[in-house]
Amino acid sequence: MATTWYADEAKLSRSSGGGIAHAGSRATRPVSSAGLAGPRARRRLGPGPAIPFGLQIGPALLVLTWVVGSALGWIDPRILSAPWTVVEAFARLIEQGRLQDNFVTSATRALLGLSIGLLIGTILAVIAGLSRIGEALIDGPVQIKRAIPTLALIPLLILWFGIGESMKVTTIALAVIVPIYIHTHNALRSIDSRYVELAETLRMSQKDFILQVVLPGALPGFLLGLRFAVTLCWVSLVVVEQINATSGLGYMIDLARNYGQTDVILVGLVVYVLLGLVSDGLVRLLERRVLSWRRTLAN
Repeated sequence: MATTWYADEAKLSRSSGGGIAHAGSRATRPVSSAGLAGPRARRRLGPGPAIPFGLQIGPALLVLTWVVGSALGWIDPRILSAPWTVVEAFARLIEQGRLQDNFVTSATRALLGLSIGLLIGTILAVIAGLSRIGEALIDGPVQIKRAIPTLALIPLLILWFGIGESMKVTTIALAVIVPIYIHTHNALRSIDSRYVELAETLRMSQKDFILQVVLPGALPGFLLGLRFAVTLCWVSLVVVEQINATSGLGYMIDLARNYGQTDVILVGLVVYVLLGLVSDGLVRLLERRVLSWRRTLAN
């Protein structure tokens, strides 16, 4: 009797609505056409493929708005000079040699301050990231410095170093140290503990552990901090070159302000923009080359 009942349950009967049900079941559930169809196409959730020259679209629209507004008279030239006026001022400054001389002075200050801040910030991050004692001694003062804007320290730095090159380079270096330290230290603390356990199992030396585990693991955070550091480097440079300076792009802009030369001011700003975009682009290129092994949402 039980055998017959199980056999009847195993039989399939087709319902009048086109569904399939077990014989003896109380209800028959129809099967929709969607259920008989193949698997749905996978929906792509990422941002999609990269747009050619996508990063240049925004700046190009700004320049186009500037050109159209100046040509149609919507922008007062006393407030914002026309693009062609700025180009003429650019050519005049190059012909006089003023732009090249000020550019070399500013680039020297920026590179020197960036190099010093980069070296100090990296060393402090490695010490604090690999040692609890180092973290106790270093992390607190760096967090205090992070809470104090670098530009607020300029009066104190002037009292310490005067108004010469030492004050300017020190200001830039102090601005660079914080982002390098913060992002590198965070990357060191975020290294997977399984890699550390593997290094201990393989009995790696401290030197090999740093070179093969620590530095590759902290590299993404370091490069992110470098992008912020480069930006802060140029921001700090603009400010320090307008404080009793006798050369540099900031000095040129401040001198043009005294004489109401809007076109010269815009030339200096355009140079700063180009320097910022080029330096950030170089860091992004370095990031793509060095971290080409990563599979992220961006690629």
